[in-house]
Amino acid sequence: MKRFCLILAVTGSLFAGSVFAHHSFTAEYDPKKPVKMSGKVTEMKWSNPHGWIYVDVVGADGKVTNWALETSGANGLYRRGWRKEDMPAGTEVLFEGWQARNGKPAANISTITFKDGRRLFAGTSNSADPSSKQ
Repeated sequence: MKRFCLILAVTGSLFAGSVFAHHSFTAEYDPKKPVKMSGKVTEMKWSNPHGWIYVDVVGADGKVTNWALETSGANGLYRRGWRKEDMPAGTEVLFEGWQARNGKPAANISTITFKDGRRLFAGTSNSADPSSKQ
């Protein structure tokens, strides 16, 4: 019995770090700071627990800023209709979401819209967003 409890405790501690490391939406992003911008994709990372899209956005002053856009994980994106070939570098997109609380060019996004009008839901972790229910 002691051996079983020891194995259980060790196994549980191995997974505890990843559970506590995950953040809530409001810890990182501000629901009162919506963003809606367009730009060109520079990279897409299909990863878990979140995927990341990097987009160059040209500001009003002509300065280019690379935005980091958090999405749901790779499996969640795939279930929503995303495919790796959807986001090659240079793809023009419009993204909507919420800016990072720290003011950096980062956002948790709800949707990506392509020039042809096709729209993909990103699986935002903002529970107040209606698209998060999809």
